[in-house]
Amino acid sequence: MNSLEVTRTHFVPPREAPSEPGEENLLQTVTSEPLSLNTKTHPPKPISWREALPQILASCLVYFTVIQAGINMAYSAILLPQLSQPDSTISITKGEASWIASLVTISLPIGSLAAGPIMDAVGRKRLSLYCCFPFMLAWILIASAEHVATIYAARILAGMAGGLTTVALVYVSEISHPTFRPMLLGLNSVFVSLGILLTCFLGLFFDWRTIACIFGGLSFLTLCVILIVPESSHWITTFRPRRIAEARSSLRWLYRKPSTYESQAQELTVRNYMRHTEESHQTLKDFLSICRQKHVYKPFVVLLILFVFQQLSGAYVIIFYAVNLFLKIGGQFGDLINEYGALMLLGLIRFIMSCLSSGLSRKFGRRSLMCISGCGMAFCTLIAGLYIDFSNLKEASVFTDTGAVTTIAPAAHQLDGKLLLVCILGYVSFSALGYLVIPWTLIGEILPTEVKGKLGGIVISAAYVMMFGVVKAFPYTIDWLGAQGLFYIFALTSFLGVIYIYILLPETFGKSFDEIADYFRGSTN
Repeated sequence: MNSLEVTRTHFVPPREAPSEPGEENLLQTVTSEPLSLNTKTHPPKPISWREALPQILASCLVYFTVIQAGINMAYSAILLPQLSQPDSTISITKGEASWIASLVTISLPIGSLAAGPIMDAVGRKRLSLYCCFPFMLAWILIASAEHVATIYAARILAGMAGGLTTVALVYVSEISHPTFRPMLLGLNSVFVSLGILLTCFLGLFFDWRTIACIFGGLSFLTLCVILIVPESSHWITTFRPRRIAEARSSLRWLYRKPSTYESQAQELTVRNYMRHTEESHQTLKDFLSICRQKHVYKPFVVLLILFVFQQLSGAYVIIFYAVNLFLKIGGQFGDLINEYGALMLLGLIRFIMSCLSSGLSRKFGRRSLMCISGCGMAFCTLIAGLYIDFSNLKEASVFTDTGAVTTIAPAAHQLDGKLLLVCILGYVSFSALGYLVIPWTLIGEILPTEVKGKLGGIVISAAYVMMFGVVKAFPYTIDWLGAQGLFYIFALTSFLGVIYIYILLPETFGKSFDEIADYFRGSTN
């Protein structure tokens, strides 16, 4: 594409009266100097940590919604074992238990697909506020549930709300300076892990109804803190161009230094003009034509297959069924820790490793961490499967017809259960280092900008549908193959995934979007 030049006097956005003296030229510069709008622009001037503090604060407050997404994953791990107790007020069967765990995943694509048009219509901040209400209603339903059907409805509602939380990534990408954008986007997985850790911690002390009440209160707190943050100035200038005063106010909230504020205001104005110019000439035929190009459909297919390996490696199953899996392989791990303590340790390790992954990916790259992650997961699950086989553990079903949970009867020469615990926690550590985190960030890196919104939504929805299938099938698979058989499947899938990543996934670290696109085109330039 040829470089396109636009004289700044050509674009005069709708104006409101300036709110303060000296602001009349911040979003409109009258000059005859041509501005190059080539895709290969000069790198932005870095800003200091002190200047970035407002953006870090806004990002963390909006990421409070993402905590609920992590809670959705881990809540079934404490809910199902308690519902399976003989004194439970609601009794469940094996099939009902699998539905409770998996319904939240099958409803996630609904929220993800709806998030795009809704956030464009009402704004990034407002959608973040709106998604708090279905979360609160879901927790109220669970806390007052007397029948399994009520829990089903609550899980579906929570899943759809969880899909809407994808707005947090869009908001953070738009309000953050390029210097801090990689780090702030990486915090998404950290807050998901925080939700898992919080659920595991509360599971040590409270029953499932009390925990539901606590999470309902957390949803209300999230609603309150999001009121503090400004709306995305990108959204305002794109979809509400007459609200210039609000866009200025948003930028001033995020950029306190006048010179940085002015440069961001002018850059935002011109870039939005360019987007309007390009989009006004784009038709459905043009979009389909773009999708037939190598640099578009190749990364799309690569991502879809990558998510298949992610789901079949069991990275998310362990979170949904953690306590039941711990019970399946022995419950008490010697005198060291019980299954709920192991669950708490699992959440803590995942949180720490997610923080570590966010930092290491900027130094070692995505591809290297994914390979290390897959090899570590495969090794840990292979050792766990061999341990169970050679220990002659006599297995019993995790679920009975009445929903009761049973454990493995250990043989007389059974080894110390600490080895199994170490293998599972090691598996969780390695998965959080790459497999659980990086595929989601690659959506924003290897898909071209012109189709990132549409194709990215399709990839995310497909990933959630696959997650539903794997989570739904887990109780039946573990009954059929046993814990060791499941570990062997995880090990094989992880090894195959490493081979796939090594051959087909490019390293995106330190590369521009043009360089990534050239890789998929097969260009050697």
